[in-house]
Amino acid sequence: MSQQALIRGEVSFRVGDGMMMPIPDGPVDIEIADDSVTVSWIEGRDPGSAAIPRDEYDRYVREGKIKVD
Repeated sequence: MSQQALIRGEVSFRVGDGMMMPIPDGPVDIEIADDSVTVSWIEGRDPGSAAIPRDEYDRYVREGKIKVD
């Protein structure tokens, strides 16, 4: 089930084995699995989606960088 959230701050994801890319500030949809979270956005220059490890997602939420509705 999809949830709504708001990105406020530096939230990044790794592209394959490459560099970290930022997720733009603004509204996102999130899908939570046991080991990862998929974040989808339409705001910003490049709409897209990314999977981030669950522990990184939990840290971003604790730090207030992802605010779940």
